[in-house]
Amino acid sequence: MKIAVFASGNGSNFQALVDYFKKNRLSATIEWLFCDQPHAYVLQRAKKAQVPSTCFSPKEFASKTEYEQAILEELANREIDLIVLAGYMRIVGEGLLSIYENKMINIHPSLLPNFPGLHGIRDAFEAGVEETGVTVHYIDRGVDTGPIIRQEKVVIEKEDTLATLEQKIHQIEHQIFPEVIAKIVNMGDVNK
Repeated sequence: MKIAVFASGNGSNFQALVDYFKKNRLSATIEWLFCDQPHAYVLQRAKKAQVPSTCFSPKEFASKTEYEQAILEELANREIDLIVLAGYMRIVGEGLLSIYENKMINIHPSLLPNFPGLHGIRDAFEAGVEETGVTVHYIDRGVDTGPIIRQEKVVIEKEDTLATLEQKIHQIEHQIFPEVIAKIVNMGDVNK
């Protein structure tokens, strides 16, 4: 199975996937990293891991359709089977969904359906809830509304700050995201 990872920032989840794949010798490969931010650290991580990467911004295209068409061409050239969104901060459009429906997985830093969107950790912290967590889910046409694959709870302690909560969330992300992807790889079909 050939996997593409989409990311927009630091790339810690990308790194967790690369490390897990290397350690566990899965019957899949991370073939490509796509990034929409030219100064994102994830590009350095990809270079160090010897994962081919491409970076371009939607601003370089006349429309979202053209932007996604350029991504689709890259995916087709690499014969990608599964897309993994690891901190990709854009809403996936119809162009990608029409080709990769049920073949795109995202990780979100909250217990969906609670706190969807860009600031899941901050929103949960500011809401004063006692627990939040991490959700791995399929991408659909909504924002963080796709079928849930796995969730892990994270307790928000009284002494937690936003920074400590972010650390706890990221630790769980780095653990469960590779496990979920490995399970999908081992099943051999992203739609099982």
